[in-house]
Amino acid sequence: MMHHYLVLEVGLAIALIAIVGLIATRLRFSVIPFYILIGMAVGPHAFKIWYLDFRFIESTALIEFMGRIGVLFLLFYLGLEFSVGRLMKAGKSIATGGTIYIVINFSLGLILGWALRFPLEEILVIAGITTISSSAIVAKVLVDLKRTANPETEMILGIIMFEDVFLAVYISILSGLVLSGSSSLGGVLLSALIALGYMLALLIVGRKLVPWLNRVLNIRSSELFAIVIFAVLFLIAGFSETIHVAEAIGALLVGLVLAETEHVKRIEKLVIPFRDFFGAIFFFSFGLTIDPMTLGGEALWYSIAAVIITLFGNFLAGMLAGRTAGLSPRASSNIGLTIVSRGEFSIIMANLGKAGGLLAILQPFAAMYVLMLAILGPILTKESKTIYNLLDKVFGFEKRYQARKAKEKPVPVGDSD
Repeated sequence: MMHHYLVLEVGLAIALIAIVGLIATRLRFSVIPFYILIGMAVGPHAFKIWYLDFRFIESTALIEFMGRIGVLFLLFYLGLEFSVGRLMKAGKSIATGGTIYIVINFSLGLILGWALRFPLEEILVIAGITTISSSAIVAKVLVDLKRTANPETEMILGIIMFEDVFLAVYISILSGLVLSGSSSLGGVLLSALIALGYMLALLIVGRKLVPWLNRVLNIRSSELFAIVIFAVLFLIAGFSETIHVAEAIGALLVGLVLAETEHVKRIEKLVIPFRDFFGAIFFFSFGLTIDPMTLGGEALWYSIAAVIITLFGNFLAGMLAGRTAGLSPRASSNIGLTIVSRGEFSIIMANLGKAGGLLAILQPFAAMYVLMLAILGPILTKESKTIYNLLDKVFGFEKRYQARKAKEKPVPVGDSD
């Protein structure tokens, strides 16, 4: 297609997203896998059918950019559902839970790479690919299943933010090792401190500015109100990226701050249509990046092994993190089953390996791994109650939890209940 058909190509993309969305709704299935698969089917790497070329080539860059906007709106809306105060109260348990999550999943990633006999640099890339969950998919699933008010969602949000600090540090280290052959410890520590300090400063300062924000956002015009909100969102998200904090986390932080204002309901109502539209395009654009021809052979078996250890690691991490926060086993299992999805950050790690001239199998491995968990993740989250009930019959989580509660807080004498 020539460039002057760009609008038509984008229109066709939106039409395809709408069609598969309707099919998924009719089947009562998560729409996310459908969006990804249709993106694969018409992406630049897809097949021609005889002389017909249905591949989206000219519009790919634009659609990918629209997808980035979708991630911002997804995380921004998720932040609006919470507040800075609520998140900061759980600071200690979030730090503990985030550490548990990273240690377990990163260690399992290292073991996998070692077991597959990869060189050291490739092992470190594989560990990065398997450690970081997809903020966009997690946000989409939480919103779709109306779980933003659940007790475990606070921990899920905290782990997502904790992962971003880890990602900033890890990319600094890995870039030094893979791209230049060395890494400055001082530079790594500085990057970590900048990322963590920036996030904390934005939350603390933002909370102090709430009375001022209430006055500034008291705008009658819906048009001007939308422009002001979007200006703040894009500026903060964009600036966050310049100091190695993911733009999506910047959007989440803006949402957390604005959730404290008296205008939060008006902002939510404004953002929802943009969240849904651009969020769908993100998953479609993600599918465009996957080459179906690379998804077989050794990469397939390696990715299956990675999926198995990720499912185990996430469930274990979720149960342990939830327990440290005083959550029930059911809520704890929801943590592990919700953040199992992998996406944009895993692809970033694989691209880093490609830029460093590492083994070519890393990219198809990452693509297949991400595709599997992008499909499995929403299903596991939706069916988390059934999965937990089955596991509870085997391991007796509820029985142990009730026994532990009884020891910690004895039933008062005379209480017949």
